[in-house]
Amino acid sequence: MLPPELSDRRSAISPLHEPVRGALYSPPVPQPWWKSAVIYQIYPRSFCDTTGDGVGDLEGIRRHLDHLEWLGVDALWLSPFFTSPMKDFGYDVADYCDVDPLFGTLADFDRLVEHCHARGMRLLIDWVPNHTSDQHPWFVESRSSRDNPKADWYWWRDGSPHVPPNNWVAAFTGEPAWTWDESRQQWYLHMFLAEQPDLNWWNPEVVEAMHTTLRFWLDRDVDGFRMDVVHLLGKDRALPDLPSDARRTNVAHDYPRTHELLRGIRKVLDGYPGDRMIVGEVYILDTARVATYYGRGDELHLAFNFPPLYAAWEADAWRAEVDRVVEEFDPRDAWPTWVLSNHDNPRHRSRYGSESRARAAAVLLLGLRGTPFLYAGEELGLEDALIPPEREVDPGGRDGCRAPLPWTRAPGHGWAVEEPWLPWPPQAAEHSAEAEREDQASMLHLYRRLLAARRGSSALRRGSFSWLEAPAGVLAFERRAGEERRLVLVNFEAAPAPAAVAEGLEVEVASDGAGEGRTFSGELGPDQAVVLRPAPGVAGGAAG
Repeated sequence: MLPPELSDRRSAISPLHEPVRGALYSPPVPQPWWKSAVIYQIYPRSFCDTTGDGVGDLEGIRRHLDHLEWLGVDALWLSPFFTSPMKDFGYDVADYCDVDPLFGTLADFDRLVEHCHARGMRLLIDWVPNHTSDQHPWFVESRSSRDNPKADWYWWRDGSPHVPPNNWVAAFTGEPAWTWDESRQQWYLHMFLAEQPDLNWWNPEVVEAMHTTLRFWLDRDVDGFRMDVVHLLGKDRALPDLPSDARRTNVAHDYPRTHELLRGIRKVLDGYPGDRMIVGEVYILDTARVATYYGRGDELHLAFNFPPLYAAWEADAWRAEVDRVVEEFDPRDAWPTWVLSNHDNPRHRSRYGSESRARAAAVLLLGLRGTPFLYAGEELGLEDALIPPEREVDPGGRDGCRAPLPWTRAPGHGWAVEEPWLPWPPQAAEHSAEAEREDQASMLHLYRRLLAARRGSSALRRGSFSWLEAPAGVLAFERRAGEERRLVLVNFEAAPAPAAVAEGLEVEVASDGAGEGRTFSGELGPDQAVVLRPAPGVAGGAAG
């Protein structure tokens, strides 16, 4: 029975056997590993320092593989660690085939790959194909003269030194995406910083050189790549002016040539054994266009779809985003990705404004159909650091979400130095991995239970998706694989909500831990989310 004060709330949730609409069916098994994996992003500078220079390194990652194995993630994605002058902290690459000394050596990398694989985890690395550093030998040669062998490896244009060739603007600065070069008496294009000139992928020598960098890491047994801003590769050779609204959403950079280039990149990976994969950063805020980057199963394996990352913490907003993914991805047999936080955006704990909401969001993330990506530290419930002006270093203002991870309570928090490259996040001792591992009620243990539930359920890993009727402010959906089923309920409101469901359901995971292992009460608490399963002996509870 619901309490009287809830009796006038909107209709109860439909039983498991009555999905309302929006079924999204999984393809036949067996599936590739990346469809059922949970992938964990590591920003190496901020993970753990072992040398005392205040910057995280590859050895720091290797030493904490026990944490990641215990947590239950399936794969790691490392943000760039290549040789770089660090104008954009590694996304300005000066050598695609080496490790910057800040992070260690190639031997350190090889050992990290070996130790990941020994623990049953896969390793992805960040590949930056759109641009290099201006210190890369390719650009140094290209800018040296108009007739050198690499003269057109980048985008050069004639013109007046006072009028850029078009109206494109660079990320971060909002200034023209062009810099005048005195040595060549020409402009060069850079969609990001002036120190990050764009490669000209119309040049077949550039294509082959970049394919060679992929082979270098594939030969070192990496399992795949996260590919930075891949939607920018196939630029219109005419470099036309863009309307202002198109510049804002990036849709004008959705150029057909990019798809041809992605098919070529995909062929490189398909030539290697072991189910290698690519996930692309397609920063186009249009889900329908993002879906095209899967091609016909011959381009990206996965693409980041960013509109949900910017959705408000509201049931209607999230339902609309999920519906959009179903509508655009399902007809293409494209597998979705879901992400709450990353190195470019404020952490979801900071955005949503409370730990209870962040906990509910974790249940939503790991309950949706698709591949979830976790950002290092979200399992600790970290908030963005408060960065005083004198400590700001990032040209895009992203320092807060890149604060170092605290491993222990003690000053220095398990790093080899007490004062790292950025300030610690708030309440670093309380939110350290050491403190939260000792606390069964912590965010860390919630994530571990969620990952265990997902790993133990074929319905959650690869099952179909169906919305269920729910009261206002609540999302409810069923995941099903054969006879196995799970129900996910998320209350977006700061008040209790009725949630009548079919009999014989118990709480497998609750965002606040309440009622786990017991029959579901029929009510969701404020900002609470749950994963429900049929109780033992009830049909539909088989794991797989």
